[in-house]
Amino acid sequence: MKKWVLGVTGGIGAGKSAVTKEFERLGIEVIDADIIARDVVAVGSAALEQIKLHFGETILQHDGTLNRAKLRERIFSNELEKHWLNNLLHPLIREKTLMALSSSQSPYSILAAPLLFENQLQKFCQRTLLVDVPEEIQLIRTVERDQVSEQQVKAIISAQMSRNEKRALADDILDNSNALSQTYTKLKELHEFYLRQARLVSGD
Repeated sequence: MKKWVLGVTGGIGAGKSAVTKEFERLGIEVIDADIIARDVVAVGSAALEQIKLHFGETILQHDGTLNRAKLRERIFSNELEKHWLNNLLHPLIREKTLMALSSSQSPYSILAAPLLFENQLQKFCQRTLLVDVPEEIQLIRTVERDQVSEQQVKAIISAQMSRNEKRALADDILDNSNALSQTYTKLKELHEFYLRQARLVSGD
């Protein structure tokens, strides 16, 4: 049976997690690329061992886990190191993601990824959904949630693909700038549409 996959993405503070949790509540399996990315560098993994050999022991926390903040620092302004890391991790993340999607049992599956378009993951999806809010709302929500400076959040937003580019690439756009109840009403309509699309593909 052919799997029908919805790619879900959204910029920082857009509320992608709240949206995917609601899809899960409706019985849809969510494969989260961020969780898989953490799994491939878990303690004892071959990838973590290679990262340690490449960057040195100081890239680890005291408990042996990856020091993500330090790694980000090391690759942020070094394209060669970033390229090395991407070459190591992207194939592993892609393989685990595709395995998780193929074993999903729900009527359709969701591939949730903040860098869905940047990493060309939409090619594994039949349709894409952008959880969208204006940048000023992204800023307010992220500052409140993460207790970080506005400057830091602005830097993250400017490093991501622009909102307009994402809107142009997405098949569907879910406005999440108002009350969550409004978002969920629209989400349920989209869910019914995706169920119909998935049934057409599976021949049910």
